[in-house]
Formats: sequence, structure tokens, C-alpha cells
Amino acid sequence: MTTVAELPAGFADKVLSAQSTFRSVMDAMARPGSVQRVTAAVGAPAGTMRGAAAIALTLFDHDTPIWLDAAMSATPDVAKWLKFHTSAPVVADSSIASFALVGDAKNLPALDRFAFGSNEYPDRSTTLILQAESLTQGPTFEMRGPGIDGTALLQAMLQPRDLFQRLTINEALFPRGIDVVLVHDDLIVAIPRTTRLVASGA
Repeated sequence: MTTVAELPAGFADKVLSAQSTFRSVMDAMARPGSVQRVTAAVGAPAGTMRGAAAIALTLFDHDTPIWLDAAMSATPDVAKWLKFHTSAPVVADSSIASFALVGDAKNLPALDRFAFGSNEYPDRSTTLILQAESLTQGPTFEMRGPGIDGTALLQAMLQPRDLFQRLTINEALFPRGIDVVLVHDDLIVAIPRTTRLVASGA
């Protein structure tokens, strides 16, 4: 059984690392489809990529309920690490989660299992943090929407393969909806609820 002292460290420099990670996340959200790098040195529990760990340390706190998928829940160290470093409550009910940390995205639950927010409080929705096989190789996805000049091209190995098809639900829900942050190692890509798939191909 892992003790607190044996858990991986968080940020080497809490303030500067959180600031730089926050900028990377904001840049990713402002420029959907663009690949951003998380440069902060961070310890991470097994099964959690560095980018996902850095985002957790930056955005999670005692007011942000977190849902973990089966892959993230397979070892209790992930929940222990999150609670120790962020104080964020880990919840079993995905519909009340502020963030969902997904290690096995191919088994992502249906999006209606998560919170869409309300028209009055659209920010009270779940942001999905999905670990991806690659954000630089694989099929090409062409996207458009706010923050994109014309179209943006993303080459990535994504799971679930129908992720963008699932996200079309955002069109009917707006201003409510689901935001997604894709992570591979220390690279991140944001797909805000306003981003639409134009085309995809090999």
C-alpha cells in the first residue's frame, strides 16, 4: 500500500509551473487544434501522462469534483495523488464532475453521462481530459470555429475514433456543451465546444 510519502512529487516549482501550464492550456483553448507543449517539470502517478498531471495540478482544487475512468481507477495511487496534491474530490458520478480524467479513451462513456452545464451557467460542464496515442501522427482532422483562421489541421491518433462525431452534440446544446483537452506525453490540444470537424482522412 502506497503511503503519502511514496507518492510521486507534484510540480518542482509550484507557482511558476502552474503559471506556465495555465498559459499552455489557455493558448490551446484560444487556438483550437494547435499543439501546445507543457514545459513544467512534474511528477506523475503510473498511467498518467505528464501533460495530464500538470493540468490536474493547475486546474483541480477542492471545488472541482473529478471523475476517473476505469484505467485511471485501476491503481489507487492516482486518486491518492490527486487528493494529496490538489484536494479535489474524486467522485463516482460522472454527471457532477468538473473534470473527467480518461486514460483509456476508446472506452469513453457516452457524453450524456457527463455534465453539459446550464444556459445560465454553461461553465458548469465537464471538461474531458483524454490521453491520446499521438498528437503529431495519424489521421488528419480538419476543424473550424472561433479561434481558427479558416481551418486548422490536426494529425493525431484519437480514441474513441468517432470522437468528433460524438461532439456534434455540442451544436444543439450551445452555450452548454463538453470541452475536450487531448494529451499525449507533454503535448496538449484543445477542442472547445465551439469547434467543428470539417473533414477527416488518413
